[in-house]
Amino acid sequence: MSVLIRGARVLDPAAGRDEIADLVFEDGRIVDVGGSAAAGAKQVIEAQGLWLAPGFVDLHTHLREPGQEYKEDIESGTRAAAAGGFTTICCMANTDPVNDTPAVTEHILRRAGQAGRVRVHAIAAATQGLRGEIMSEMVGLRDAGAVAFSDDGQPIMNAGVMRRVLEYSRGVDRPVVAHCEDLDLKADGVVHEGAHSTCCGLAGSPAEAETVMVARDIELARLTGGRLHVAHVSAARSVELIREAKDAGLRVTAEVTPHHLALTDEVIRGYDTNKKMAPPLRTSADREALVQGLADGTLDCIATDHAPHAVFEKDVEFTAAAYGVVGLETALPIALELVREERMSALDALERLTSGPARAFGLQAGTLEPGSPADLVLIDPERGWKPSPDSLASRSRNSAFLEREMVGGVVRTWVDGRLAFAFGEETPG
Repeated sequence: MSVLIRGARVLDPAAGRDEIADLVFEDGRIVDVGGSAAAGAKQVIEAQGLWLAPGFVDLHTHLREPGQEYKEDIESGTRAAAAGGFTTICCMANTDPVNDTPAVTEHILRRAGQAGRVRVHAIAAATQGLRGEIMSEMVGLRDAGAVAFSDDGQPIMNAGVMRRVLEYSRGVDRPVVAHCEDLDLKADGVVHEGAHSTCCGLAGSPAEAETVMVARDIELARLTGGRLHVAHVSAARSVELIREAKDAGLRVTAEVTPHHLALTDEVIRGYDTNKKMAPPLRTSADREALVQGLADGTLDCIATDHAPHAVFEKDVEFTAAAYGVVGLETALPIALELVREERMSALDALERLTSGPARAFGLQAGTLEPGSPADLVLIDPERGWKPSPDSLASRSRNSAFLEREMVGGVVRTWVDGRLAFAFGEETPG
């Protein structure tokens, strides 16, 4: 059946398109944008005042399946993704068992095909058991469907191992997603080291715990020619190092999370464990550098680092609480805050959620080109709302933005032309 979306502001960063136009899709494919194919449409969706964009792409999601389904599973995680406008997500390897064998990769992708509401790609472990000691069998994992390799949640502390991982990444043509954190410098730190950690009596982790590892991994990328993707950048100096690496022509890409774009370490004064994540929230100067780095393209994309945890893992004293927050459903309004603050154009902000991440991993996604899959998100840029524990589609409730005033929300999400989410409506799985 052909569907016409009429009168939306069509934003397609991959094509530089920003105009009021109609879009037609049929049989899971985009047929026409701004042309004359609308006459034969069987269904018409009036979209005046709304924005229409390619479905978002998240390079950093923790779906927790297999083994930790009490936090999240593929069905609930992809439901949250669709509610947030994401049509393609890449899930990290820190499952139980770890995704370090082709059998686990194949299981995840098979389950995603059965239960997933959006497209799911698997990121496989860079080392066996995420222990940072013995490299995973990267060729077999790639052949099973892995789109990248990462020990996210843990750094690869051994530089020799990281060198070999990057060398092999060149051969399999897959990026290595680096969790850049020197555990010796972090020590017992649970928040950013600074005035607020001192006032709160909490052990701090300095920004240098990140930046020295970013510097090391960039040099290893220079040595090996491998593809390095720096995860969840949080420090100003890291942005500078990544900018210098790109200027030197190295194969380096990077991401930043919504919570690092929107929050600083000042919020830890409330001892809210939903503000505890790794890397920690840092200073206002770090946040400013992240926003500038995203605006100028040094940071390629916004990635959620969606990390669900059960209530009992967060409802404890700060030092004992699990690291991480959910983020799939709140990424869009945080990005739109930068647009309203005139730090980025709407087209650029959406680029960091669509074609930017797709390009970083080489994924076929993030475009409204006719013939492409009808992976679409319809946005109400003016809708006000507040995330609450009861409103989240994720199985977990550990959002850093609970009760924050948000502006901008998803109206509908389509994957392959199939309605995956409709605001205010029950959407079949």
